[in-house]
Amino acid sequence: MDPRLEANRKNWNNRVGIHTKSEFYDVEGWLSNTEGPPLREVVAIGVVEGKSLVHLQCHFGMDTLGWARVGARVTGVDFSPEAITAATALAERAGLSDRATFVCSNVYDAPTALSNERFDVVYVSIGSLCWLPSVDQWGEVVASLLNPGGKIYLHDVHPNALSLDHNGERNFYSYFEETSDPLVADEPFTYTDGEGLTASRTYGWNHSVGEIVMSLTTHGLELDSLIEHDWTQFRQFPWLVETTSGEFVIPTGRPRAPLTFTIVAHAPE
Repeated sequence: MDPRLEANRKNWNNRVGIHTKSEFYDVEGWLSNTEGPPLREVVAIGVVEGKSLVHLQCHFGMDTLGWARVGARVTGVDFSPEAITAATALAERAGLSDRATFVCSNVYDAPTALSNERFDVVYVSIGSLCWLPSVDQWGEVVASLLNPGGKIYLHDVHPNALSLDHNGERNFYSYFEETSDPLVADEPFTYTDGEGLTASRTYGWNHSVGEIVMSLTTHGLELDSLIEHDWTQFRQFPWLVETTSGEFVIPTGRPRAPLTFTIVAHAPE
């Protein structure tokens, strides 16, 4: 594995135990409320009852298993063996083991790890693409995993927001992909509550909206929608305001700007 990705894997292995115990993820609350995916995702993807769904970069599987709760046959893929172990245990606790499989693999090796299986839905949730040096290679993987007529759903941090510093005040990193020039960080804590990290070094990359769209269309997928959102799911910048629905938005008086985006595309029949 690329040594930069190996450093990221060590970091994410370290995060798993912290995240599963955190108030941020609230695993016990998730187990007790039996809710499925967010309504906006259900509307975008459609009915998944009886369909196959693969979640790339699934972490410890909470979002993946939300789709199993509404009838999908789900497969989660993550490069962290600690995450896969935790996801498998969570599926058992949730009574979803019969509809969920978790596989340890780098995203770029996913087709081989999954024995070239194809799926009705490829699902990618927030905080994923920044850990990958090549978005074009990611798009090739996505296309190879989809059945004819299958959908890719991507919701992620907007590259404009990722190019800003921690205070969201100035451009700190390239808006465009810089494969050989990653953003190197040594953060002592993860984004949740909990103890500090012992493996703090990470490498990240930004990818422009155009590069992400082209990574899909170049490999034969057809774009259905691209929506830029002025909200996100975590306090990326200290001045964001939390709404009653749990989203974080730009406060009144500041110019509106995209914080996240959603792409839906499909493979031709």
